[in-house]
Amino acid sequence: MKNLRLKAARAMLDMSQAELAEAVGVSRQTISAVEKGDYNPTINLCIAICKVLNKTLDELFWEE
Repeated sequence: MKNLRLKAARAMLDMSQAELAEAVGVSRQTISAVEKGDYNPTINLCIAICKVLNKTLDELFWEE
């Protein structure tokens, strides 16, 4: 399942995939795969992404 909330939150901060990847210590390809739903990130990566984007786990990763 695509993570459009992650992509939107990143775009709201005018942050590229590469910038987010550098901030959380992964490759740009990893961020791309998370956004496309091709990769299920670890809880630690989810938390790191949330901290950088100033969002909660629920806001970015909870599926309805």
